[in-house]
Amino acid sequence: MIKKIVLTGAGGRLGSYIREPISKICESLVSSDIKEDIGKLYKNEQYVKADISIYDEIEPIIKDATIVCHFGAIVDELPFNELLGPNFIGSYNVWEASKKHGVKRVIYASSIHAVGMNSRTVTLKPDTPHRPDSFYGLAKCFTEDLAKMYFEKNGIEAVCLRIASCAPVNTLRGLSSWLSYNDLIQLVIRSIETSYTGFTTLYGVSNNDRKNIDNTDASHIGFLPKDNAEVYAEKIFKSDLGDELSDIGNQCHGGAFASTELGVSPMKKMNIIHDPKIKK
Repeated sequence: MIKKIVLTGAGGRLGSYIREPISKICESLVSSDIKEDIGKLYKNEQYVKADISIYDEIEPIIKDATIVCHFGAIVDELPFNELLGPNFIGSYNVWEASKKHGVKRVIYASSIHAVGMNSRTVTLKPDTPHRPDSFYGLAKCFTEDLAKMYFEKNGIEAVCLRIASCAPVNTLRGLSSWLSYNDLIQLVIRSIETSYTGFTTLYGVSNNDRKNIDNTDASHIGFLPKDNAEVYAEKIFKSDLGDELSDIGNQCHGGAFASTELGVSPMKKMNIIHDPKIKK
């Protein structure tokens, strides 16, 4: 069993779903976020409020950790200066603290938006070059390169998860990009438990019939998604798709991020359902 895992962004939606399963594979889970609290904690979980953009707050949390799951960030497109602290400097702080404390591996919640300007006719692969669709996507490119650099210079393993879309399916795009919460959990657990990962990039996407993503080159992680968004197809095609079909961004993998002006949030257009898991 792993001695200590640190989870940043534990108060976020995706963080809320992975807290419990990763707590079961370690002796100690230290969760952190900028929120005052994240609700009831699991048996071996400790919560420490910390701002990842401030090195002196995140560094002591990472001491003695074997694995860091770095999910902390602003998950939206905003002006560059608003993303600089949490999404750029925050990543540097996590890796620099991991270097100081001899962390074995960092699991990073990257995003399809790192390659989001690619046409949906292009099959995305782990080695698909960066083509960000936003400042948000640019931060993912920066952190993936940061992770590769720290692996090659300092031997810190990294798994960068280019998550496509992890939320209930309510759009046409979601039929191809959906990552179910159960598959998210499997993806994170496999990234933690694989004996050696080196530097790996792979996509967080379920076994959707309509996906145009190929994870074959990252098969050593053993991620075998089980869910398929096609079960939602009939409902989606009965809904009003006018606005989505008229958005030229949906010709790209990044969807509305690809068509929205830099620094402007596309979240309203994407109609994402916020449904965090609440521990009872």
